[in-house]
Amino acid sequence: MTAADTSDRDGAVGLLGRLDRRRFPRLRHGWADQGYRGPFLGHVKQTFKITLEVVGRADGGRRRRWLPPGAEPPVVAAFAVVPRRWVVERTFGWLGRFRRLSKDYEFLPATSEAVIYLAMIQILTRRLANR
Repeated sequence: MTAADTSDRDGAVGLLGRLDRRRFPRLRHGWADQGYRGPFLGHVKQTFKITLEVVGRADGGRRRRWLPPGAEPPVVAAFAVVPRRWVVERTFGWLGRFRRLSKDYEFLPATSEAVIYLAMIQILTRRLANR
């Protein structure tokens, strides 16, 4: 958890800097949003030896764009499933079902992180019990 004025890229560098390679020796690949494009990808690969794949829409994320006069606009679906993005959105949906996580009630980021851990433990325990 970082302050609101910290960019996603800076937060990701801080997170990867704290990564313990003894606990996650097989981590070599990850998925990132389009906000992580550019020199950040090369920095992560060179410094942390992790390749990041940027997940984006097939139309580039732009449904409305400038076209020269007389040009036909491309046909873009109103809804398109973006690979791997649904995993994150689904997880946020699961966490949003917990009352304590529905709003930002916590004062300390460490407390919010602990509540997220508790919620995920409860979700996974229920899934294991239903098998």
